[in-house]
Amino acid sequence: MVKRILLSIVMLMLIAYLVVAISAFNRKPADQTCRDMELVIKDTAYAGFITKDELKGILQHKGIYPIGKKMERISTKSLERELSKHPLIDEAECYKTPSGKVCVEVTQRIPILRVMSANGENYYLDNKGTVMPPEAKCVAHRVIVTGNVEKSFAMKDLYKFGVFLHNNKFWDAQIEQIHVLSDRSIELVPRVGDHLIYLGKLENFENKLARLKEFYKKGLNQVGWNKYSRINLEFSNQIICTKRE
Repeated sequence: MVKRILLSIVMLMLIAYLVVAISAFNRKPADQTCRDMELVIKDTAYAGFITKDELKGILQHKGIYPIGKKMERISTKSLERELSKHPLIDEAECYKTPSGKVCVEVTQRIPILRVMSANGENYYLDNKGTVMPPEAKCVAHRVIVTGNVEKSFAMKDLYKFGVFLHNNKFWDAQIEQIHVLSDRSIELVPRVGDHLIYLGKLENFENKLARLKEFYKKGLNQVGWNKYSRINLEFSNQIICTKRE
């Protein structure tokens, strides 16, 4: 009985200590001033559109740049809202630290395809199928899409193919250009090998490219990468090759 009472007292004291410690940690001086802002821009390897100076400029222009302001008067939601308005920012997350610092993490929109359509349209397509503004400047090489590219087709179908390429190291390194024909069938221009790949319709493209990769390993590695001028993947169970004249 005595042991239980002592154990209960110890538990109560531990709980009281934790409550006091947490309260002390979260307590901020009423006049605490923001002394620093940490900016983190994610996905710079694939995007690289946005700079830290640009983000600072946005907040300064809106009059909400946090450094020098009282911490209690800084609204992280306002910071997130203003930064998220930027057309090249996918998401912004802001939070305060007990030491008087504001941290800002920005996720950029990732371009996966560069569309240069026969109708004169020129834009990037991001990994969510959204058209990026023409002023976007991409620092990483992206697959170029040419031909009869309607914007609706690009946003609905082509972007899925672009996501596949972006996430597949082999094909992302191998495919240089996607050409869209008038019937929405697809031709691919590889970086290695002097041949054209006719994919046909985009349906079942993963299976088609898996067969082509196997053909590369067992076929072209034996006879040479320049033996054929055209490789047809249109039909599901065969690969039709046209020899170079």
